[in-house]
Amino acid sequence: MQTLMIMRKTFLTLLTIFVVQLIQAQTYEVGAMLGVSNYVGDVGNTTFIRPQDTGFGILARWNRSRRHSFRFSAAYIPISASDPDSSDPLRQQRAYSFENSVKEISLGIEYTFWEWDLHTGEKQMVPYLYTGITVINHGDLARRDVPTASGAPASEFLAFDDTWSMAIPIVLGIKTNIARHFVVGFELGARYSFTDNLDGSNPENLNLPLGTANLNFGNLNNNDWYFFNALTLTYTFGRRPCYCNF
Repeated sequence: MQTLMIMRKTFLTLLTIFVVQLIQAQTYEVGAMLGVSNYVGDVGNTTFIRPQDTGFGILARWNRSRRHSFRFSAAYIPISASDPDSSDPLRQQRAYSFENSVKEISLGIEYTFWEWDLHTGEKQMVPYLYTGITVINHGDLARRDVPTASGAPASEFLAFDDTWSMAIPIVLGIKTNIARHFVVGFELGARYSFTDNLDGSNPENLNLPLGTANLNFGNLNNNDWYFFNALTLTYTFGRRPCYCNF
C-alpha cells in the first residue's frame, strides 16, 4: 500500500510538470485513439493479441526533440473473457466468464527509432516505442457460487466498488503525417498490471458480502495483463521548435 501511494504521488507530480510544459510547448499534438482490447489472466483464452472489446481514449504529445516526445493519454478499455474460448480443457470444464472495464491515465516518453520533424513539410513514417507510468481504475470483482435448478452450483462474478492500481505500458507503434497538421498512427500495446483481480480471481476487498469471500482461483502468483491495440489521429500545431538545448 505504501509503494502504491508513492507511485501515485510520483505520477501526479509528473502529470503536473507535463501539463505546465505542454502549455509552453513549441510543437505539440492532441487527438483521439480508437482500438480493440483483450485480457490475459486466469479466465479464458491466453493468446496475447486476441481482440475482444472496443475501447477509446484521448492522446497528447509534446515533441521535445526529433527523437522523443512526452506523452499523456486517458482511455476507457473494456475487457472480458470466457473459459469456453480457451484451449485448456480444465478451463473449458470450469466455464467461468467475466466482464470488467479499465479506466487508465498514462504519462511517459515516446521514443522514435529515427528522426521525426513535423516542420520539414516532407512525408514521414517512423516506428516508435512508448512506456511510462499508468494509473488504472477497475471494478473490484469477486466470484460467488449460486444454486441452479439442477442442484449443481454455478459461479457468477459480482462487481463492487471500483479500486485503483498501477500498470506498466509497453507500446510499439508506427505513425505518419497525412497532411500538414494531421498525424495518423497504429500501435500494439500491452499493459502489465499490478493487480491479480481484473478477472475476480483474487479479491482484495475485505468487506465482501457473505458468500463471496475466500473464492480465489487460478495462479495467484501472477498478475493480470490487458492489451489495447489502437488507431490514433492527432492534430499538431505550434511554432517551429529549437532542439539545440536538449
